[in-house]
Amino acid sequence: MKIGVIIDSFRMPLREAIRKAKEMGAEGIQMYAVSGEMAPEFLSTKARRDLLAYIKDHGLVVSAVCGDLGGHGFAIQEENPLRIERSKRILDLAKDLETDVVTTHIGVIPESPEHDRYKVLAEACDILGDYADQLGGSFAIETGPERAEVLKTFLDSLSSHGVRVNYDPANFLMVTGDDPVQGVHLLKDYIVHTHAKDGKMLKQTDPEIIYNFFAEGGIEDLRLEDYFLETPLGQGALDFARYHQALREIGYKGFLTIEREVGADPVRDIQEAIAFLKKTI
Repeated sequence: MKIGVIIDSFRMPLREAIRKAKEMGAEGIQMYAVSGEMAPEFLSTKARRDLLAYIKDHGLVVSAVCGDLGGHGFAIQEENPLRIERSKRILDLAKDLETDVVTTHIGVIPESPEHDRYKVLAEACDILGDYADQLGGSFAIETGPERAEVLKTFLDSLSSHGVRVNYDPANFLMVTGDDPVQGVHLLKDYIVHTHAKDGKMLKQTDPEIIYNFFAEGGIEDLRLEDYFLETPLGQGALDFARYHQALREIGYKGFLTIEREVGADPVRDIQEAIAFLKKTI
């Protein structure tokens, strides 16, 4: 397995973050591609070639592109035509950057396949999965809003082979309370990318409440810090020895891409995360 880092976690300009990732010993990078200078509509063919050359000149590869459009993902049918087209352009950009993986949150998958939202999500994923498959890529759903068993049932129901999984073990620990080691074995046929992140649940609640908070920009009487805590690697509830062993058992040889969404000193946290992963894998 290889070590990557989401360069947005550095909270610094793009090229400076690429240099920093290399200095720290990362082998790959992931970046958001939904707004600003990385949005597909702002990156000409030449700009894409120049960026890829810059990444390669620093001895790095792109492990994945993040195409998370925010909001409720693909749960609102009338919003989906525009969101699907934007996601296709992000898939195109990913191929131009020589990665096969676009990661995203699609919205909360209901447990019942009879739920109206289940069908809306499935329709959008089938379209984007087919498009990704045509490109030789993967449209990878990030774990977190639902239990691994629910996600697997959803994936098994799709007609497309291009929908895969970006596995984030901490999201299970912090929100659903699911076992991330068991989840690896359940989702083994779908995992194409992972996030290296740790955390712990402080108080159990309905995961849909948490993800609605993210989607709608906050709910006045809800404090996320009362429910979960993202921690530096090795300081949360994830048993990395068991987790990495599970990844080895399913034959995963891809990236463990560090994501650090909080903390006052992300550069230090990422450096320590790289050192931690080098010891544990």
